[in-house]
Amino acid sequence: MIPTLVMIALGAFVTTLDNTIVAAGAPSIARDLGLDLPALQWVSIGYMLPFAGLLPVAGTLVDRWGQAATLRAGLLAFGAGAIAGGLATTAWLVISARVLQGAAAAFLVPALLSLLRTNLDARRRAVGATVWTACLAAALALGPTLGGVLSEYLGWGWIFFVNLPFVAAMLFLLRRVAAAGRDPATGRPAVLSMLVVTTGMVLVTAAVVELGEGGALLPAVLGAAGTGFAIWFVFRERRARERLVPAELTGQRVFVGALTVQLLWGLGVSGVFFFTPLLHQESLGLSPVLAGLPLVVVAVAVVAATPLVPWAVPRFGPHRTVAAGLATVAAGLLVLAAVNHLPEVPPRIPGLVLIGAGSALTTPLTSYALEIVAERYAGTASGLLTASRELSSALGVALIGTVLAVVRTANLDDGTASALASGYTAGLLTAAGLELLGALLALRLLNDRAGQSPSRSDKRGATFLSSR
Repeated sequence: MIPTLVMIALGAFVTTLDNTIVAAGAPSIARDLGLDLPALQWVSIGYMLPFAGLLPVAGTLVDRWGQAATLRAGLLAFGAGAIAGGLATTAWLVISARVLQGAAAAFLVPALLSLLRTNLDARRRAVGATVWTACLAAALALGPTLGGVLSEYLGWGWIFFVNLPFVAAMLFLLRRVAAAGRDPATGRPAVLSMLVVTTGMVLVTAAVVELGEGGALLPAVLGAAGTGFAIWFVFRERRARERLVPAELTGQRVFVGALTVQLLWGLGVSGVFFFTPLLHQESLGLSPVLAGLPLVVVAVAVVAATPLVPWAVPRFGPHRTVAAGLATVAAGLLVLAAVNHLPEVPPRIPGLVLIGAGSALTTPLTSYALEIVAERYAGTASGLLTASRELSSALGVALIGTVLAVVRTANLDDGTASALASGYTAGLLTAAGLELLGALLALRLLNDRAGQSPSRSDKRGATFLSSR
């Protein structure tokens, strides 16, 4: 039991850490490699997009290849990406390393989660799920600060090298963890559908990033191409024998609503979080360590407000609880926008607290969405929710970065630092609007008045977790 739990804990921490650790080190990377804002955005997006695109089929491939083989290959690829990123001397090498790590993480996550099902009994699975969640929260909280510490005292390359001890420890533990072998009877993965939808995501994200450069033709071409791939994906899914997303899920209003609302939450919050350390360093003059430290307040607020969720959901319903959380996040973003002209950190703390507390109230998004679907689709639904989170993070960095770049360019006459602050304020207001839209949709889409809960026959005998 212990080796499995340690393996799960290390994997949850390191794959989540790479989502946030780059934020505080991004200015240092930009200065050393001469990156402009779009290239800097791709350093973050490069990890998230392959993670999101590959995740829906990765669970099926884990079952076909076996847990041990998938974990070993994923860890070696993740470590190779870490070495390449730490030694990179050009933008394309850094971004390529991030892409490799994101692709590896897409296979590591379902393989690690499948260990809960195969290696632990029902009681210990609950412990494992708690360990997984706790490590996710810890990584989100420590990522920006750890990135700042490593960038300031050891150099930004250590943002990548810090992954290597985790990889080494997990490779050692893998020999002691009893992992399930291959299952040739597993259904064929919808690889072509995955490639189509991932290409569409990349093109649409690139179009959003390019909008910040001020041109119109290239974003239009990229956006049209991305839309074309999205339409192809929809038509292909309708005719395919092996669908990437089962029809039973796309026909479930609450589940689709949860994906939509989660996408809006990530669009607003993820981009703001990526650019906050940049603002703190370039506009407020803080060191990399201090620039990322205020984001710990958000994580503390999440932990403090989480006990309210079990109290609120039975009384107000998940739709009102999530809507209240998104409205609170929007209020926090508006508070930050209101005080952004002040060159100090303390006035920003109340806004950060509201963002963290509100985010805690959005946690029923995942639990309610998984509860409402039949348990035979629980693994697929979980993978889609995780993919939606990663996609929203990538699009959030692209969208908020574009807003920031456009407004900053328009205000350069006021000075570089002031123009950056103006762009950041515009990004905060955009994010707040997205959160409010999410709150309104949560009230409508997450209210299961039609009684679409799965039947008892759907739930009977289903596994606790599935890697698919």
